[in-house]
Amino acid sequence: MNYFAKRIIPCLDVKEGRVVKGINFVGLKDAGDPVEVAKRYNQEGADEITFLDITASHEKRDTIVEIVKDVAKEVFIPLTVGGGIRTMDNIYSLLNVGCDKVSINSSAVKNPYFVEEGAKRFGSQCIVVAIDAKRVGDSYNVYINGGRIDTGLDALKWAKEMESRGAGEILLTSMDSDGTKAGYDLDMLRLICEAVDIPVIASGGAGEMSHLKDAFLAGADAALAASIFHFREIEISHLKEYLRENGLVVR
Repeated sequence: MNYFAKRIIPCLDVKEGRVVKGINFVGLKDAGDPVEVAKRYNQEGADEITFLDITASHEKRDTIVEIVKDVAKEVFIPLTVGGGIRTMDNIYSLLNVGCDKVSINSSAVKNPYFVEEGAKRFGSQCIVVAIDAKRVGDSYNVYINGGRIDTGLDALKWAKEMESRGAGEILLTSMDSDGTKAGYDLDMLRLICEAVDIPVIASGGAGEMSHLKDAFLAGADAALAASIFHFREIEISHLKEYLRENGLVVR
């Protein structure tokens, strides 16, 4: 289902207090200080910022609330935070320091009721379910723990279940495309967008402006990207201009 204006969302993958970027979830390169990077995106016209503590689930620890607090003081657009969110207290702590939404991935798989409980307590608009998926044969499997574990779950069925349990949005990352800059996995994107009625955020593979346009035409409500923005290959203002010229409504 299509919502209103399409959203552009830079993603900050954070490890040990620094923004990093890799390819297919490995080979990480330093891309700066989270607060400085977030401030720049706020000024450049990003619609939202997603902040992922990429090793929190694997290392079984909580998201770095202090960094989130520092970012929230400087940034005046919606902030989504994910990584290591396992309890209602984790969600409360993040919302309390200025985060607008939380992104839940591994914990949703381990306990689907967690999503339901979070949506009831904080509202669906606060709950984003992140799905990291990889093509396996003719379908897509859901992976957890930063792409380390194949759950065997079918991504299409999983997206529908998460919607039914109260998720307000799906953040869909193609692990095959992640960091490759070869474009989003449009087949997977269409499949999920057609199956659910909540907004879907496309993630994994943006390398040029046309890739974001293609993701929106495939049904995505928002497009998330990292390297092209971190390393200033594409300016957000130019991207929005390009999308408008191609008939898309952006903020």
